Formats: sequence, C-alpha cells, structure tokens
Amino acid sequence: MIQKTTFLLLLIFVFGTTTYTHAQDTDSTSVDEPDMTDSIMQAPVHPKKTKHFWRASGELFLTELIPWSYNYFIRDADFAHISFQSIGHNLKPSSWEFDDNNFKTNQFAHPYHGNLYFNSFRGSGYNFWESAPAAFAGSFLWEVAGETHNPAPNDFINTSLGGIALGEMTYRVSNLIIHNRTHGFNRQMQEVLATLIDPVNSFNRIIDGKWGKVEMTDPEDGEWMDLSVDAGLRRIGFKSGDLFTTKGQNEWCASVNLRYGDPFLNYKKPFDNFSVYLEVGGADSSALNTLRVVGNLWSTMIGGNEKSTHMLRLSMNYDYYHNTTFQYGGQSFLLAWLAHYDFSNKLHFNTEAGAGAIVLGASPDKYLYYGEGRNYDYGPGIAYTAGCYLNYDNKLFVTADYRGGWTFTVNGNSSTYWLQGFKGEIRYMIYKGLSISGNYGNYQLHGYYKDYSDTKDKYPYLRVSAGYKVTF
Repeated sequence: MIQKTTFLLLLIFVFGTTTYTHAQDTDSTSVDEPDMTDSIMQAPVHPKKTKHFWRASGELFLTELIPWSYNYFIRDADFAHISFQSIGHNLKPSSWEFDDNNFKTNQFAHPYHGNLYFNSFRGSGYNFWESAPAAFAGSFLWEVAGETHNPAPNDFINTSLGGIALGEMTYRVSNLIIHNRTHGFNRQMQEVLATLIDPVNSFNRIIDGKWGKVEMTDPEDGEWMDLSVDAGLRRIGFKSGDLFTTKGQNEWCASVNLRYGDPFLNYKKPFDNFSVYLEVGGADSSALNTLRVVGNLWSTMIGGNEKSTHMLRLSMNYDYYHNTTFQYGGQSFLLAWLAHYDFSNKLHFNTEAGAGAIVLGASPDKYLYYGEGRNYDYGPGIAYTAGCYLNYDNKLFVTADYRGGWTFTVNGNSSTYWLQGFKGEIRYMIYKGLSISGNYGNYQLHGYYKDYSDTKDKYPYLRVSAGYKVTF
C-alpha cells in the first residue's frame, strides 16, 4: 500500500505537468483560466447530479464482499467464517471491545477502507453530508457481519471518521485531475490516475459513460489545487544534539504537500478547502512517516478590512505519524482562528491558532504488546495548533508550525500522553515552480504511567530538498 501511494503521487506529478499549465502564486490565489479554444461563446455547464441509491448501496456491499471473499476463499482465515450465530453475538452491545490489531492496520488500512464506503455514495450523486452516513453504516456492517471477531469501537471510529476525511479528499482530487475537455493519451492517463485515487468514483464514471468523454463541463466554481513534490536528504536523531554528532543518521526523504482551495475564498461547503501532507523516508520502522489531512467543515468571516481578513474555521482532521522514534494516529476536530494580512503588494502574512477535541488517539506504549502487534494505548483528548506563514513576492516563503495534543487512556495501560511537534521551513523559488528549501523539525512524545516509569521520546530532524509545484 505504501509503495502504491508513493508511485501514485509521482504519477500525478509527472502527468499533471503535461496537462495543466503551471501558475504562480498570486495575491488572490487565482489559477489559470480553462482552455476555451474549443468552446467559444459557450459558458461552462454544471449539470445537476442524479442520485443513484441502489447503485450506491450495491457498491457499498461490494466493498464489503470483496475483502471478505479474499479472507474466506484465498486466506481461509478463521475470522471470515461468519454465521448467523456470530452475527447475533456481535449485535449485542456487550460484545464490543477494543481489538489487538497492529498500528498500520487500525490507523491506516481501516480509514482507507472507510473511504470506499463513503465514496460509494459520494460518486453516485450524493453530497458530503448525505455520504457520511455510508461510512458509519459500512463500518458497522463489517464489525457485525464481516468477521467473527468481536466488534471494536476503535475500528468503528477510525473507519468512519477517517473514511469520511480520506473519502472526500480522494473524491475531490480524483475529479479535479480529470480535464473534461481533453482527449487522447493525456485524458486516458488522467482517468487511470483518478482510478488509483478513487476507484469507486471511476467505476461510476464508466457506468455513466463519462470515462474519456469530452464534455463542456468544468470543475465546480473556485476549485483548484496546488501540488508540491519535494525530494532530498534528512538527518535525524534521538535528541537535538545528535543532529551534529556521529549519533545522527542520514536518510533519503520525499514529501507531497497538497493545497486544495483557499480557506478565505472557498469555504461554503465541507472540504471546499483542505490540505494534505504526506512524507516518506528511509526509516527502518516505516516508509510512510506522515500522512495528515485537514479539511474545512464550516467557516465564517469574523471581521477584517482592506489589509486583513479574519475567519473562524471548524476542521476535520486525520493524523498518521510513524517514524523511528514513535507512532501516533488519531481523528480530531479543531476550531481555529485564521487571519490573512497584506502588508504590501509583495509581503503577505497568515496566522492560525486553534484547539479542539481528539475523538480517539493511538499513542505508543512501550510496556504493552499483545495479539497481532498491539503496542499502543487508545484514548480521547485535546488538540491545539498555532502557525504563521510569510510570503514575500511569491519567491521567499517562511513557515513556522506548532501542533500538540494531550490524551488519556481508556484502553491499555493507565496513562496519559502529551505530544507536541514543531516544524520550521524556509523556501526560495528559483524559477517558476522550482524551489529549494531547508527544514527543521522536532517531535516529542511524553508518556505518564500509573504503574510504570514515565517515557520521553524525541525525534529532531534537519532536511534539505528540492521541489516542484504544479497547479491544477
């Protein structure tokens, strides 16, 4: 799955540059106008979407049936041998219990599966809020009737909430990379990439006869996306001093930073603006080091003038961190104050500060290991964030970002956790989309236990990289 994800992102970068025109950042975050050479005097069309309930329900059932069939017929897994007796047992509220799956399964594989449930309805004409119940329904159906294991509340939460966040993100990205007015090889590559990102939506495009079809339709008003791909070297340590001694370790790294929509302009509907950050590296523990999705659920303007804009935003967040020092995964909601300042025609400054609730977080426990690799505690908590971002003449960018969270354990060893991370970056645009950057970061995780000694893990790093950005 990790290799496929990396390959997918590289493909998006390569083929995206052959189809779309690169646009520099502008004060109004505008993008290039769509090609109108083949549609003179014809306005863009946004056809009304038809809802297909039975088709969507059938696709949701297929997303359940395919993995169950693999487990039953190929793997001959004991847990796949369901019966009316096992279903009846799982329907009892007393049967629910936290499971023992490993970190990647619970924090990444389950949310990915939930995104298929969500998109079975999202790609069949339903909006965000109408599709969200499908993620909960699909998760509940699997917990009760997809396996004989006792249903797990952590799976239900991760699959449902994580599935909604990943689902809306993949749905919008897959649609945006398809340019309805193109044809030939480029168009086919767009369709293939969209299938890798959101297979359910592409299946619906085939059924509806839209695959490869040239149409006079455009993305929804205001939709655009910046995709930045970086590659370079990273030096890591277990404490800050290690970075400058022989105890530090060097490894390759690559990252993808995706920005969809402008939070100050595109905010009428859920996920009209969102950001995705993905980082991979040569760490022994996991090639996928970070995956973070922050999507707008609700926003409102709260003031401003000709030089500044202020906004209040409620976001839905998915977090996955896995490096050589520690791992953390969780679903959360944050209420944040956003501000944008125009100090001059060249100098622009953004700030952000907020806090909210962690619905369920998974924090590593060095004193816990059982089952299929369960070595972490589960619990809710509080999250908070702050950041500032400077843009000078669309050439020099300076970023400082702080994120933290506190959780208390409801399943695992009696404990509480405090996670905090700081990241600073300086980036300079050399030519159009080409840039170089330097980055310093430091993640810390403190574990406080009732029956064991407290723990303190650190993950400082330095990174230098070269990047390229395209705008869709």
